[in-house]
Amino acid sequence: MPLSLPSALMTALDDYVAAREEAIAKARRDLSVSELEAAAMSCIAEEPGIRPSNLRVRLGVTAAGVTTLVDRLIGRGLLRREFDADDRRVNHIYLEVDLAAEPWVALRRFPREVESAVEAEPDDVARAAAEMLARVTERVRARL
Repeated sequence: MPLSLPSALMTALDDYVAAREEAIAKARRDLSVSELEAAAMSCIAEEPGIRPSNLRVRLGVTAAGVTTLVDRLIGRGLLRREFDADDRRVNHIYLEVDLAAEPWVALRRFPREVESAVEAEPDDVARAAAEMLARVTERVRARL
């Protein structure tokens, strides 16, 4: 017997989430970076020169935790720290790798492939799916 529409949708969403998690986990394993390290690198890519205090807030870690994380990634040659020209107590963190180039692009490959697959769908179908998911998400958020 075929699944009900809500069950079919939940199955599709579960499959999407599993595929996304598998792809990202594989990329992290291949690149030898943890989930937190990958998240930090993504934050730094979005905000080059981010201060450690801001990175700490974005990642939800302690000051000691962000210091250890940044020091470890600097030691691996993935980040660099530059001191502020006006205040040597302040430093800014930059990536030393290009997340848009191989092999680092693997961390962002899944969402880009999803975008490409969605673009291959008829506009009305993609728009209807996006609008329906937005409505469902909003209803669920309102109930939680």
